[in-house]
Amino acid sequence: MKSSKKSALAGSGEDKGLEFCLRLTRAYATMTRRLDNMLSGLHGLSFADFMILYYLERAPGAKLRRVDLAERLGLTASGVTRSLIPLEKLGLVSRQSDPGDARVGFATLTATGRQLLTYAVTSVQTVAQEATASVPKDQIDGLSALLGQLAGMNSSNS
Repeated sequence: MKSSKKSALAGSGEDKGLEFCLRLTRAYATMTRRLDNMLSGLHGLSFADFMILYYLERAPGAKLRRVDLAERLGLTASGVTRSLIPLEKLGLVSRQSDPGDARVGFATLTATGRQLLTYAVTSVQTVAQEATASVPKDQIDGLSALLGQLAGMNSSNS
């Protein structure tokens, strides 16, 4: 019975979509593991920590509302708050309140965080170049656009 279900799905659009999502998830896990291992060994950061610092550095004034940072990372606001605590203790980010609205809190990249990020970016670029060395540039461009579309990214939140 299972073999007939498998053959019914074989070649269908649903099967291709499922296969794409499974491969995407595996590629994400593989890259995250590689980046975590390298970043922790060289810089004492996780890839999740790196992403926080990276998005803060790209933001105007190197600061973002926690809710905007959460959206960029695909986390909840409380998840971002928990992730920021160790980075604050290390002096890599700081909290800043909005004088006009006490409910709004910003995460700000500190000078120490910016310096560490500069070194970490170089390391991440090396891993990224190794991972994509055999992929033609036009394929990388197309896949990057597709992944951005799937993630709901645009120029204001990338």
